[in-house]
Amino acid sequence: MPVSASPTRKLAAIGAVIALVVAVIAMGVAIGTSVEGDRDTGRPDASEAAASADPQEDPAQQKMFDDLAKRTSRRADGDPLAIGKKDAPVVLVEYADYQCSFCGRFTRETQPGLIKKFVDGGTLRIEFRNFTVFGADSERAARASWAAGQQGKFWQLHDALYAKTRKGAALAEDKLVDLARTSGVDDLDKFRADLKSADAERALKKDQDEGYQLGVQSTPSFLVNGRPVAGAQPYEVFAQAVQKAAERAGHGPAAKGAK
Repeated sequence: MPVSASPTRKLAAIGAVIALVVAVIAMGVAIGTSVEGDRDTGRPDASEAAASADPQEDPAQQKMFDDLAKRTSRRADGDPLAIGKKDAPVVLVEYADYQCSFCGRFTRETQPGLIKKFVDGGTLRIEFRNFTVFGADSERAARASWAAGQQGKFWQLHDALYAKTRKGAALAEDKLVDLARTSGVDDLDKFRADLKSADAERALKKDQDEGYQLGVQSTPSFLVNGRPVAGAQPYEVFAQAVQKAAERAGHGPAAKGAK
């Protein structure tokens, strides 16, 4: 009797055929790097950046993106690493590292506008994935954010970690405990225990495995209903991607007026 493919194998199979997605992600990261490296020249034109992240695709590519969205958008009840309605028509999945300056830029400069315009309006759900690429300090920070989530304070610690670029010793355990305290985490003994727990390790591995199977190589990388937007893009690029995704999902009026 044939045995059906496991979800992991199915996801890996999708990853094997999304060279286009990987190429666009790489292009987006290159755009983000050029923005970071030359502040005086300003950011790229939003329409140009959007074009790089939203290529013309045939129906087979559309189906690929839709399938990818279904498999990467968890929509889990009570997910502490998510914000927005479980049944929102658009899901933005972010793969990020806490030592990544571009990830911090997104959190400080872009995400607040998306929350105000689209999350609060019921159009968008944001799901965060800990995709650590900078070693043990990043992994410790990722486990800390997960631990804060066990007490309902994931986003508070997430925002505190990204309030400025923190690297190396700034992400030592005692520093993370201090940040957790100021972020409103009540039980710091539990926080320390959760940070070091096997459950935290499993949660990080799940996020990392998902990203690697998709071909994610750099942070930040995003999927908006399965379509890639990558790097430190301006708010307008993400807003346009969310609006288009909402329209494809039959929710155009909910996304109307995005800037």
